[in-house]
Amino acid sequence: MNTIEKSSTSLQGVRIALGISGGIAAYKAPLIIRLLVKAGAEVRVLATANALQFTTRATLETLSENPLESALFSSDKPIGTQHIDTALWADVFLLAPTTANLIGKIASGISDDVLTSTLCAFSGPVMLAPSMNTNMYENPVTKKNLKFLRSIGFTIIEPDIGEMACHTHGVGRMAEPERIVAEVCDFFASRKLGESKVAKNLAGSGSFAGQKVVVTAGPCREPIDPVRYISNYSSGKMGYALAVAAREMGADVTLISGPTNLAPPDDVAFVAVETTSQMQSATLAAVREADLLLMAAAPVDFAPTTMSTSKIKKTSSELEMKLSASPDILLSVAKAKSSRLVVVGFALETDDMLENATGKLRAKDLDMIVANPAGVSDAGPNSDTNRATLIMCDGDVEETQLLSKRELARLILGRVQRLQDLRASRSVSEGN
Repeated sequence: MNTIEKSSTSLQGVRIALGISGGIAAYKAPLIIRLLVKAGAEVRVLATANALQFTTRATLETLSENPLESALFSSDKPIGTQHIDTALWADVFLLAPTTANLIGKIASGISDDVLTSTLCAFSGPVMLAPSMNTNMYENPVTKKNLKFLRSIGFTIIEPDIGEMACHTHGVGRMAEPERIVAEVCDFFASRKLGESKVAKNLAGSGSFAGQKVVVTAGPCREPIDPVRYISNYSSGKMGYALAVAAREMGADVTLISGPTNLAPPDDVAFVAVETTSQMQSATLAAVREADLLLMAAAPVDFAPTTMSTSKIKKTSSELEMKLSASPDILLSVAKAKSSRLVVVGFALETDDMLENATGKLRAKDLDMIVANPAGVSDAGPNSDTNRATLIMCDGDVEETQLLSKRELARLILGRVQRLQDLRASRSVSEGN
């Protein structure tokens, strides 16, 4: 059994330019600074004038332990090339929060304040965390700008779905500081791995350019009556991480998702479903032309035989309900899949994990299964980290230590590439 070591998430010695723009989420910037510094980073903060309507200079300077840069020509800094100095100093430029206005300015090359001028002079990696009202985030111009920035190498930290300061609910709320800092840590951990032999072990080789990848994510819901349903604890985080990783590796991605609080990633085909039957239909349709299926969703195994058309009243201390087995999505895929389709399943187990996961792999004709232990606090459905055991169809077993779900997603895709390469070499050998 092989073991993958946990990658380091330390930011020791990393120099981060943190840009803050004028959105309500700027009040969370001090926590981002605190977490970055705690991880070992050195932080210089650049803020627009509007950003300082939501937080204070004293707070930003105290937590970063560096002077705030908020003007190109400051009375206490008569040197007019400070923005060039900071651009040369930083290892990464993090923008959080990033308003629709700032995104538009960056995409258009406008450099009319200290933040945008410094960013224009910066030649390293840029990560930005959008923060805005749902209508602003869904605006076609904003979408176009984000797509362009991603195409030139910017990393977009996808926003969350939730309640806004304007009391609307939807996508556009800035990712929480803990997730933002975790993504910065992941970026530098991957960079370090990329310079070592371990990187090849984690990331695999090649890319998924030209391949069609289907990912399922999140829970399903089986209605009991118009206001109640049976479901599970799945958050969808692992599936969404897989979809983003596959997209970043060049794949044409379709994400089929049950109800979650996650924002659909940009540049993937998104299919929203609710019941297990709906997920089965969407999956079977999507895999007809696919090269890879990553079945990270958590369908409901048993559903009510009948659904009450009206709310069931609490008339006694007990309620009897008849349940029947829901459709087995992986089994239906196994019966219909093409010879080129690689299928990866997931198994969350409370006991006998290896035995149960291996049984599922064989029964459903999987190429690989990712087994997870249930009841582990740092690797549960709502956690941003995970530990897993990868079981291959040839019997090879690989155990990981604690990884972020983004790291685990890249590891899984790396293993899929190995399977595809092995399958291709066998095909050529048999053809000869």
